[in-house]
Amino acid sequence: MAQNFYEGLYILDSNRFARDPDGVVQQITDALTGCGAEILVSRLWEERRLAYPIKKQRRGTYWLIYFKMESTRLGEVNRRLQLVSDILRFMHIKIDPRIIDVLVEHARGGLAMTRPSADATVDVEDLDEEIDSEVEDLDAVEE
Repeated sequence: MAQNFYEGLYILDSNRFARDPDGVVQQITDALTGCGAEILVSRLWEERRLAYPIKKQRRGTYWLIYFKMESTRLGEVNRRLQLVSDILRFMHIKIDPRIIDVLVEHARGGLAMTRPSADATVDVEDLDEEIDSEVEDLDAVEE
């Protein structure tokens, strides 16, 4: 069975997370690994005020996990996670295998996103050529 890559984003109960961060995250990890997932990276994203209350909570802690597993097991993972009361909401997105290395490296903090300085100049033609080259490389991989 083929393995797929996934991004999991979990909104956690901030109060419970503050009391026992390792325990709350361990519940997610156990649900994933119990279904055969291989966790590539797991990290805190941020805590923020929610746009609307979820389960009477106004704040949520966002946790991000990239993992690899068989797609047939995802339904089982979802059922297990629905039983975890510390999770307010969660979402899994299938990730294209061609970009998973970049996403995992970024989640680990390896890539710094920088903005060009105000006096930096960009040659649009060079940029267009670079983009065309990248698209051709991706097209070649697909064939």
